[in-house]
Amino acid sequence: MADGDNIRVIIVDDVRETRENIRKLLQFESDIEVAGVATTGREGIQLARDVSPDVVLMDINMPDMDGITATENILKELPHIQIVILSVQGDPNYMRRAMLAGARDFLTKPPMVDELIAALRRAGKMAHEEKQKAEVRYQTTELGGPLGPGDFGTGASSYGKVIVVFSPKGGVGCTTVTTNLAVTLHNAETPVVVVDGNLQFGDLTIVLNERGKNSIVDLAPRADELDTDIVDDVLITHRATGVKILAAPQSPEQAESISGEQYGKILAYLRRLYSYVIVDAESALSDIVLSAFDASTMVILVANQDIPSINDARLFLDLSDVIGLDRDRILFTLNKFDKRISITPESISENLRKEIAITIPVDERAVLPSINRGSPFVLADKKRPIARAILSLAETVRLQLAELESVNE
Repeated sequence: MADGDNIRVIIVDDVRETRENIRKLLQFESDIEVAGVATTGREGIQLARDVSPDVVLMDINMPDMDGITATENILKELPHIQIVILSVQGDPNYMRRAMLAGARDFLTKPPMVDELIAALRRAGKMAHEEKQKAEVRYQTTELGGPLGPGDFGTGASSYGKVIVVFSPKGGVGCTTVTTNLAVTLHNAETPVVVVDGNLQFGDLTIVLNERGKNSIVDLAPRADELDTDIVDDVLITHRATGVKILAAPQSPEQAESISGEQYGKILAYLRRLYSYVIVDAESALSDIVLSAFDASTMVILVANQDIPSINDARLFLDLSDVIGLDRDRILFTLNKFDKRISITPESISENLRKEIAITIPVDERAVLPSINRGSPFVLADKKRPIARAILSLAETVRLQLAELESVNE
């Protein structure tokens, strides 16, 4: 490997013996250079700023700032850096939190030498690819050329937003909301990928009238080593709009081979490529759905105008604090709204103590034919009340995401 392609690594660990042991191990690798060491999370952040390494080897437990928080801070400023987390505990919860924070890999202490070297090389390769993409984006923008997936700035805000469309009750129209919202948000500057969150009986491809031989089953075993080529081979393109689709498995039994951890890693990677990652979630609090919530920037809670649906929405809102889902991230939407029904949006909002942000009117003459044709109804007639409601939903999503981002800055 040429000197310019060397992998520059910094080690962040509060244990001196660990730092020295790792440094000694790496000194025998001609393609890996230790560019510095830090003893605390805050020192690691500053060292990353000063050195701009390819990879940070980060301890998860440190006295001043844990490795996950340090990871988030580093990636806000230097998104090309790849983080490899080290932990004495192989706790799946730690691993999931690390991946959702943006870490590239997770190793238990003490790592096997071959395992450590392989992880650093994978991360280094990814860092070099990210640098090249950043250079291409800069050159393309300077020349006034077209933007593509992932070309939406730098820093933390350059990562896309994960929007989960969910209802605890089936049949309320989540897939219809998902597909129409996706094609509304999608354009050259804000590319969209829709992800089927119902792994046993998902029908995103059917509703969008697309077929493909690949599905999420082809990504899950490679969740730790995803790259753009792998992802592009698996995603299906909606021919009418260009929206990308990550399909559910073709057979229900294949769903069992996909873990929540793998699903979360896939969503985290897709955020790097697309402005919006929209998940059409199943109506159950499965590991897959919980992973989607963990990865989400926003959850669109969909309900209908009937007592069972409203009651299930109330139960979910009551449970949101337990599962770590901030109510401010939940956008409450009433679908299939019918003025003739005495249950009003105002009464639902008052009863659930959660404002309904958008009401989408019932319009079976538009919805059923669009589903059967496999063409979202917003493409046919944007002047219909139901299409205008989706446009309002899209605008509300944009505004609330901007507010959430400003609050978190």
